[in-house]
Amino acid sequence: MSAVSSIVTLVSRYNTVHLAFDIFQGIGIAAALGIRPYLPSLAVGALAAGDVEIHFTHTQYHFLQAIPFLLVMAVAALVLGILESRRTLDGRIGTPVLAAFSMVLGACFFAGSLARAGHSPAPGFLAGLVCAGIGLAASRPFLARLRSRLDAQSAGVGVPVIAEGSALATAILSVLAPPLGLVALLALVWLLWSGRGREDTKYAGLRILR
Repeated sequence: MSAVSSIVTLVSRYNTVHLAFDIFQGIGIAAALGIRPYLPSLAVGALAAGDVEIHFTHTQYHFLQAIPFLLVMAVAALVLGILESRRTLDGRIGTPVLAAFSMVLGACFFAGSLARAGHSPAPGFLAGLVCAGIGLAASRPFLARLRSRLDAQSAGVGVPVIAEGSALATAILSVLAPPLGLVALLALVWLLWSGRGREDTKYAGLRILR
């Protein structure tokens, strides 16, 4: 009986650790997609297709690693890059569209990360929306501040590269080393908090000048 109890305990601990890693993985991927939606989705989908630390096989989220989805993400990333390099992306339209894709894709990938291990995807879908939202809320003001400090040409090239690079690195590292997903989310929360502090200070200064 003691041997059986030990085995049950070990299995329970393994499942708990495995679930925690799935959650951390989902957190990091969703947060990365909040920064940029397409290229990180392509990277994670490709890793899943190759069964590299993640997969969505035999789940309703299998499409995330299917060839048609990967092709769509590749084309979308290419089109976005072209539009930004030519500065023809209308912020009134492009920003909300990118935000919507970030939220939906973040929710799907987080849900898929849970579903692949047999867990209910519903909490992951909701958590994915939250994590992607944090990525959006933290990165947009930061990138806007960065863009304002650069000349037009440098901003048009440098800012998208920084955004894509940071999102891509965050997504890939979250897949390969899931605890880094939680670290990435905490870093984004800090970035959001510090950014809000700067805005409050600026508005306080403007009120004093008035």
